[in-house]
Amino acid sequence: MTGRGVVYAGDPYTPGIGTWAYRVLTYDLTLDYRVETNRLDGVAVIVAEAVVDLDHIPLDLSKLKATKVRLDGRRVNRMSQSTHTLTVRPDRPIAAGTRFELQIDYGGRPGPRRSAWGPIGWEELDDGVLTASQPSGSSTWFPCNDRPGDKAAYRIRFTAEEDYTVVCSGLLVQRTVRSGRATWLWEQPRPTAAYLATVQIGHYARRSSLGEVPVDYAFPAALDQRVRADFSPLERMIGYFSQVFGPYPFDRFAVVVTDDDLEIPLEAQAMAIFGANHVDGESGSERLIAHELAHQWFGNSVGVAAWKDIWLNEGFACYAEWLWSEHDGGPSADRLAREHYQRLRAAPQDLVIGEPGAASMFDDRVYKRGALTLHALRRDVGDETFFGILRDWTAEHAHATADTAEFIALVEARTGRSFGAYFGGWLYSSALPAVR
Repeated sequence: MTGRGVVYAGDPYTPGIGTWAYRVLTYDLTLDYRVETNRLDGVAVIVAEAVVDLDHIPLDLSKLKATKVRLDGRRVNRMSQSTHTLTVRPDRPIAAGTRFELQIDYGGRPGPRRSAWGPIGWEELDDGVLTASQPSGSSTWFPCNDRPGDKAAYRIRFTAEEDYTVVCSGLLVQRTVRSGRATWLWEQPRPTAAYLATVQIGHYARRSSLGEVPVDYAFPAALDQRVRADFSPLERMIGYFSQVFGPYPFDRFAVVVTDDDLEIPLEAQAMAIFGANHVDGESGSERLIAHELAHQWFGNSVGVAAWKDIWLNEGFACYAEWLWSEHDGGPSADRLAREHYQRLRAAPQDLVIGEPGAASMFDDRVYKRGALTLHALRRDVGDETFFGILRDWTAEHAHATADTAEFIALVEARTGRSFGAYFGGWLYSSALPAVR
């Protein structure tokens, strides 16, 4: 591949998706959706900046058809579209460092795109919609640069039937109703990766708790008591994580519970989505609630620039589960670490979690061995230094991206010691390190 081809390429774990050639500053989406017919019509206004001289602008857009494109206010006549990519060709190259604005009119019947990890993106529920876009499914509902390190601000104006609740990324600014249809205006000023932008639609009841960090809930009314019971620890959880990880990084937190069962809960920017099967009224998913909440620090505020470093998201969120258990009177983090270490010893040791490869990036060993890496570090440096490192990490890279090399550099700077061999054994060797 040529040097120019490398610049235009996206993340190696999601080939053909996303690009390094430009970065998006803002997405302004105006979307009109008909639930019964699954028809979506949208206008996306994208402000971006060229990183290299652009002779073409690739955007991820899956199955939906772009009907009109304007570049800096002028109609673009040269554009082409494949199943998953929209390519815009300006009359003359856009110079590196230049900001530009695209307005894209598009529409169609959205649906998930196939991936190595199963269908991802837009998903019709029995009565509503869910978007589950990690790692590269956002193109199923809006044109985007679907690369994890490209973070932007969002404004989403979404219209649907009046009796449906629409929950999007960010803060609800306005809701208006006209002719039986409601328009919800959501704004997310914090830099957000495309896969963390979301829309959730359903016949949901809504309520909010106004603690130190307000929490907004959307859920089927029939599940009200189970939701109240299972999420009763959430405010304490936010308070504890804010102590050990640093201040909660967003203005609010949202919880959506779908009427459908989901295989796993999902994180989005300042939001977590659970299935009806995750609320039993008996705290059966408390571990999962802690995990998805922790992602607001690790994965959402401090994002990864590339998917190869996913242990920084999942290993940290998994360790947060163990920390919460220890704090709330359950099994200690040390006990959980020992149990999972024995399980990993019995599992195949053929995975390098510091660069697991696309097929294995969501392997449970990435989660558990990532958490063990942190627990072993905590035992080595002590609680005061360890939690100081975590707070420095979330502060120094808040609403940005980081990689494993930067985390290792932070550990070495805070301890005055070399940790190359330590992280080499835990992250870059397939064999499980021996522990005392």
